[in-house]
Amino acid sequence: MERHEHYIDGEWVAGSGDDDFESRNPANGEVLGTFPRGTEADVEDAVAAARDAAEEWRALSYPDRAEYLWDVYQQLRERTDELGELVTRECGKEISEGRADVVEAYHMVEWAAGNGRHPHGDVVPSEIAAKDAYMRRKPRGVVGCITPWNFPVAIPFWHMAVALVEGNTVVWKPAEQTPKCGHAVAELLVESGIPDGVFNMVQGFGDAGAAVVDSDVETVLFTGSAEVGQGIAESIGGTPGKLAACEMGGKNAVLITDEADLDLAVPAAVLSSFKTTGQRCVSSERLIVHTDVYDEFKERFVAAAEKVSVGDPLDEDTFMGPLVEPRHREKVLEYNDLAREEGVNVLVDRADLDDEEIPDGHRDGHWIGPFVYETEYDPELRCIHEEVFGPHVALIEYEGGIERGVELQNATEYGLAGSIVSEDYRQINYYRDHAELGLAYGNLPCIGAEVQLPFGGVKKSGNGYPSARAVIEAVTERTAWTLNNSSDIEMAQGLSAEVTVEDD
Repeated sequence: MERHEHYIDGEWVAGSGDDDFESRNPANGEVLGTFPRGTEADVEDAVAAARDAAEEWRALSYPDRAEYLWDVYQQLRERTDELGELVTRECGKEISEGRADVVEAYHMVEWAAGNGRHPHGDVVPSEIAAKDAYMRRKPRGVVGCITPWNFPVAIPFWHMAVALVEGNTVVWKPAEQTPKCGHAVAELLVESGIPDGVFNMVQGFGDAGAAVVDSDVETVLFTGSAEVGQGIAESIGGTPGKLAACEMGGKNAVLITDEADLDLAVPAAVLSSFKTTGQRCVSSERLIVHTDVYDEFKERFVAAAEKVSVGDPLDEDTFMGPLVEPRHREKVLEYNDLAREEGVNVLVDRADLDDEEIPDGHRDGHWIGPFVYETEYDPELRCIHEEVFGPHVALIEYEGGIERGVELQNATEYGLAGSIVSEDYRQINYYRDHAELGLAYGNLPCIGAEVQLPFGGVKKSGNGYPSARAVIEAVTERTAWTLNNSSDIEMAQGLSAEVTVEDD
């Protein structure tokens, strides 16, 4: 089995550690590769290389920096099927989602590289006619990127493509569950000819990620769990000159009002709850349904959940693949048990699949099916307040107007994503103005933001938007310039420009 390496300062290196780890296909246990477990010393070497390369890299023009990304863009487009299959084999997403992960990656690279020729900064009106006032941006320096396993090609480019084009150098720690995808991403950047030290990758676990956070980087971009992200934000919060942009999880909801078209609402809810086996930060684990349509919606949604195709993720007919690893399956099952203990009414329980539902040759996969239940809203119920990150879905019936529906939508510590299904634009507008969310959808599933939109949440779901235009704020510094074009000095706000000097 091939042993892969870190990429530091233009070289593939074994690293300073003695421990290796394996990547396994979550559908069948196949070993995909062996990887070095990064150490603090490896991270220090990577940060030092990025620091040494920073001045020369930032001295290049925007279009020159973007040129390296255009090569990556072409490779992603030409190799979409190949890389999409790798994504599916390593993280378990069904194959259309594996390909979509790569498509999203090249869309993000296209946006970032194209932005290399777009206007940057702002010209601002001055009170003084003889003055020009404007804003310029400059790179912050070294950016540490820590990315998750569920979008192992797309999200790294959310972080790195913009950071690189803006003139920063990068140290990246991929998720330990998808190191082979990480290696493939690194190969794309290496093959682009990017200068030594501009891009660096250290494989490993949470201790390597913590080393990146604690290292001498100016910015940390993180996408992952709320617990880890909050820890990063807190540890960096008091460090002068250092910042973090963290996009974290959610306990997202689809709000289905009395004016909903159920022909749209049911498939939207199924897609929101079960795509990627519920392992998206925007997946919906709560379906908040008005009493007038509740019974019909429940009947149709339960029937769909009973029939969701679970199987080999490389099969085009599969809707749900396996969970990513054994310990995550244990976590999801524990939450299913917790829901029962808390007294919910279980409607669908396919958590332990029948033998005939598991594909041949895949007995070692981390299989699970949908778990659906109904309950009245109760602020004490953990199962409707804590993120599960799996196909674990609560139906919550509500009475009253749109105000009550949105109140239940907001009744969680999280604020990442949500969707409303309604044929009444007044209800949608109320939701738009009052739902506490970073990502919102109308008459759509609770998934699917395009790369040109900022991606992040409020409340416990994040303190930044490490994607698209919004990530520019995290990886650049702004300087407000005022230039006088007159031989005299005239001050704003009526401030006197007279200089009084006392006679000797």
